Amino acid sequence: MKIQLDRKNQAVHFEASSELSSVKVNIDGSEAIGGEGRGVRPMELILMALGSCSVFDLHSILQKQRQKISDIQVEVEGKRRDTVPNIFTAIHISFVLTGEIDETKAQKAAELAVKKYCSVHDMLAAGGVEITYSLKIN
Repeated sequence: MKIQLDRKNQAVHFEASSELSSVKVNIDGSEAIGGEGRGVRPMELILMALGSCSVFDLHSILQKQRQKISDIQVEVEGKRRDTVPNIFTAIHISFVLTGEIDETKAQKAAELAVKKYCSVHDMLAAGGVEITYSLKIN
């Protein structure tokens, strides 16, 4: 897998692309380093990657369990240490499911999705990040 970053201005706004898709992602830095709010920041991308990886797997498992999902919302919150580099020390993923969903099956699916199948989880956890999750069914 390979990605490319193309500079879009004289500051720190870049456009990322991948050899796997034609979608572009705008990335920008903080104002402290010249960012202009033209894209997401790199550490936000980490949280987005973890949330999307987990929810893709959760959705797939729930479908295989024949659960009727009408909506899924995901919120990911990360805590970072105060010293440089400001790495994540803890991350919490909150899943909110809507539909005709068995809670026991959903809890098992979330456990598998986050802790067994999500490769982003494994990379972060291997680096010492504490990752937790919660599940709510509406």
